[in-house]
Amino acid sequence: MSETPQQYTQRILGYVEGKQPLAVQAATAKKLDRLIKGVSTAKLRKRPTPEKWSVSEIVAHLADGEIVGAFRMRLILGSPGAHIVAYDQDQWVTSGHYDKRDPRESVEQFRVLREANLGLLKSLKPEQWKDYGVHSERGQESIEHIVRMFAGHDINHLQQIEKILARR
Repeated sequence: MSETPQQYTQRILGYVEGKQPLAVQAATAKKLDRLIKGVSTAKLRKRPTPEKWSVSEIVAHLADGEIVGAFRMRLILGSPGAHIVAYDQDQWVTSGHYDKRDPRESVEQFRVLREANLGLLKSLKPEQWKDYGVHSERGQESIEHIVRMFAGHDINHLQQIEKILARR
């Protein structure tokens, strides 16, 4: 059973409740490094079940997701109220060949993009945090909301990675 966009939002925001979203985001790349350190690429590429993503695929998803977030935030800041298009993350896994990507390179890509995004966020004026776009599935989303969503998204996937690696 698939989640509705509203259920997804509630679940993801639940992960970050009581936490500082920027601190969560700032810590994610190091946590990813720590989690995959010493684990073979073959193990990182092995799916826990045929329908679940591997650690390598999750990390590639995080890296590409950071590109999406970078674009969305800059689009909103440059054109408040802009339309934000949803994307099919499962299709990106396939079309982006996540199963073939080097997980350590994906972590490095994620780290560089995240640092750039955090730099942008630190430069914002208080009123810019309220600028918003209109997501095609979830409706109005402010920069502040997007930051919370990305922090919750990080926690969600870090927990998935921990569970996958604990099984081995």
